[in-house]
Amino acid sequence: MPEVLPVYELYAIRYATRDAKRAEHFIGGDSRDEPLNMDYVIWVAISEGRAILIDSGFSEAVAKRRKRPFLRCPIESLKLLGVDPSDVKDVILTHLHYDHAGNSSLLPNANFHLQQAELNFVVGPNIRYRYFSLGFEQDDILDMVRLNFAQRLKLYNGPFRFAPGIELDVAPGHSAGLQYLRIHTQRGWITLAGDVVSFFDNLRRHRPFVAAVDVAQMLQSYDKVRATVPSLDYLIPGHDPLIMLNYPAPKPELQGIVVRLDLPPTISIPEKTR
Repeated sequence: MPEVLPVYELYAIRYATRDAKRAEHFIGGDSRDEPLNMDYVIWVAISEGRAILIDSGFSEAVAKRRKRPFLRCPIESLKLLGVDPSDVKDVILTHLHYDHAGNSSLLPNANFHLQQAELNFVVGPNIRYRYFSLGFEQDDILDMVRLNFAQRLKLYNGPFRFAPGIELDVAPGHSAGLQYLRIHTQRGWITLAGDVVSFFDNLRRHRPFVAAVDVAQMLQSYDKVRATVPSLDYLIPGHDPLIMLNYPAPKPELQGIVVRLDLPPTISIPEKTR
């Protein structure tokens, strides 16, 4: 008999923004002098009373230092979905960049799940170079080491099945141990690409994002995640503002703050861009 998989509700919560132009996001710039702002989000998968947090965002102090408009605490924002942060038992970290791996102290009862290659990189020799270290917060990395000492950091080498209906794989390039998720929902399998694909245009135009440890791997990873979905309506990038615009809010008062990704987009995501 085929396995009966859980059906997850999948949410994105926007906690910060960045005003930017297209040329700031792509290696080599961009001929179109247009705004392309960046949303900072965390994701939550919920099924049968279990809430799994995917990435944990950054704090208000980090936002001030990095000059990012801070909208709300990402961890406190879990309460918008009826999730108490102290009840979260598992946090999947796609990678350790500052906008994905902060606030661990606000999740006192959670185990954290990360690729070994990601931890190896941030405690290895290349982190001495400013090009790489700028993407990380030193305190976040130290917290990962502390969590490891406390037996609350679980490390993986390659693809794994986190739970029925949640599968992870590795797609490096943007970072050394970047992982993405496939999540089973009411509309089928969704690929939560995260920063494997920061914007849809990274994928549609094969334009590499400006932050990369390996550009060739990044481009190959675009192809890898695109092959997991029948259309872009089933792929969720890490920072594209189209997500907040094109997916429905769970309640009218949460418009622009929380959207449901387990429901179809209100406007289909085009496969090509001009």
